[in-house]
Amino acid sequence: MKRVSFAEFGGPDVLQVVDVEEPHAGPGQIRIAVRAAGVNAVDWRIREGQFQRTATASHGAIDLPAGVGQDAAGIVDEVGEGVDDVEVGDGVFGRGWSTYAEHAVLFAWARIPEGLTFEEAAGYPSVVETALRIVREVGVQPGQTLLVSGASGGVGSAVLQIARDRGITVIGTAGSANQDYLQSLGALATTYDEGWVQRVRELGTVDAALDLAGSGVIPELVELTGDPHKVITIADLDAPKYGVRFSGVGGPMPEALAEAADLIARGKLRTPVEKVYSLNEAAAAHADSQAGHSRGRRVIVV
Repeated sequence: MKRVSFAEFGGPDVLQVVDVEEPHAGPGQIRIAVRAAGVNAVDWRIREGQFQRTATASHGAIDLPAGVGQDAAGIVDEVGEGVDDVEVGDGVFGRGWSTYAEHAVLFAWARIPEGLTFEEAAGYPSVVETALRIVREVGVQPGQTLLVSGASGGVGSAVLQIARDRGITVIGTAGSANQDYLQSLGALATTYDEGWVQRVRELGTVDAALDLAGSGVIPELVELTGDPHKVITIADLDAPKYGVRFSGVGGPMPEALAEAADLIARGKLRTPVEKVYSLNEAAAAHADSQAGHSRGRRVIVV
């Protein structure tokens, strides 16, 4: 089968489409014929070798050559021992290994909610798990105000909707082109250019903050909240030197997928697909993801 792979750490150009043996589902796993794979920031951080240099609970050393991707949606074509909630032919979305490929093994999945395309579904797994986890970890409560720095991307879009569903006021920062988008998701919006800290203060008192962009704003977020324990980042590996927690990947994915399906079914969560790519365009997908300024999700269509 065809799979996007890299044999050395580096920029987007190290990604290549190669022929490899098909994977197979082990106990408690399923295999899917991939229809779409989500593009996440963690994908290119792994490709660059960032987790080789930084000890995290979520990522160990990567053996090369390696596949890319962890989110996917597709059709079940192989069911492992002990799996009884899906069968061959079902449409599912979930998390697995090397999902930029024609086939991928998933270790967590849920049925695709009615009305959702494969492309849309592929964008949810890691995004929703991350959003649910960091909202929980930062400890923000109904009636309080959450500041989200870099709010227009996939995780930010999910955080805004999840927080609003829980009765949390959200202030979001993003580029000028995405102000209307943030407001459409129920956030108080402002840009992140000069003077943004004062503009945030004018919008409300910040009880907790999330850094989703890694743009060097940790000191300001600590200043706004008054407590480094009230700030979580998923993008700034230097945050611990400020007493701020870096939260990676690895929360309870089955529960997250179930909650995502519920939110989608209730009309409380919808994240647009900004752009689609082919397997051969994986390098471009990574370059665009690293450039930021997204609105929603990027996915690779197989």
